[in-house]
Amino acid sequence: MANATEHHDDHDHGISHVGSVKMLVGTWVALTILTIVTVLATKINLGSSGNLGLAMAIAVVKATLVCTFFMHLRYDKLFHSVLLVGGILAAALFVGFALMDSNQYQQTIMWDPQHPPAAPYGPRPINN
Repeated sequence: MANATEHHDDHDHGISHVGSVKMLVGTWVALTILTIVTVLATKINLGSSGNLGLAMAIAVVKATLVCTFFMHLRYDKLFHSVLLVGGILAAALFVGFALMDSNQYQQTIMWDPQHPPAAPYGPRPINN
């Protein structure tokens, strides 16, 4: 007769990782390469919109890798993925609205010492 108190569990009560070490190291290598690409992309002049688009594209790929593999979203419930994508879309919507009027103040941000912007109200008198 078997002992009633004997209990065999195959469950790991510590932290278990779904992904293999090889996959996690591969993801880390990809993130490192993308970080180097991000630094090298600053040397390329594609215009302000082009540079912003390139930087955002690289950042989205890196964030996707982190969320998918390091945060184990690939193996999680679909509901959590929907929440993440919904949050990203909401943030993109807010940033998009903020960038809609950037052409109105873009020229005042770019400083050219040879042609400084005009004073908004003309020269101010000097009070002695």
